[in-house]
Amino acid sequence: MKNLILIIMVTLSFTTSNAQKSIYDIAINDIDGNPIDLNEFKGKHVLFVNVASECGFTSQYAGLEELHQQYKNDLIVIGLPCNQFGGQEPGAEKEIQQFCSKNFGISFLMTEKIDVKGENKHPIYNWLTSKKINGKSSSSVKWNFQKYIINGEGDFVNYFYSITKPMSLKITSILK
Repeated sequence: MKNLILIIMVTLSFTTSNAQKSIYDIAINDIDGNPIDLNEFKGKHVLFVNVASECGFTSQYAGLEELHQQYKNDLIVIGLPCNQFGGQEPGAEKEIQQFCSKNFGISFLMTEKIDVKGENKHPIYNWLTSKKINGKSSSSVKWNFQKYIINGEGDFVNYFYSITKPMSLKITSILK
């Protein structure tokens, strides 16, 4: 009986420690510091994009807003400010918010400023960039405006480098 209990305990421990965490279980705050409940987005695709205000790709904010407006019934666009590439997002959250509103009329969801690589990488990017966690693909974030998309069931679909424009067929074909 003692051996049976030990086997059950080891099995439960192994099963629990190797369980993949759902992206919906990861905590993150919006740009105003309020918690975002990713569970609210179940049933829709979610596009995660690390953004920066002083990047050569910053004009993609306009395309992200267009994508958001055109597909808002099926897609949630989330901009995640990051200052890890060339120091191109030096501002505080309030400054980022003002910049996006004034220059691009952004209405899609923006998060707190985060790290997308390195030892302080946010758990969302651990999930997005690790096949062991997302079950599909490993990658590294190469630059600002790299895009990651999940489907309505929370499954990893694909990622796209910065050169892929938000309204490109690569992205919009996933949403149709």
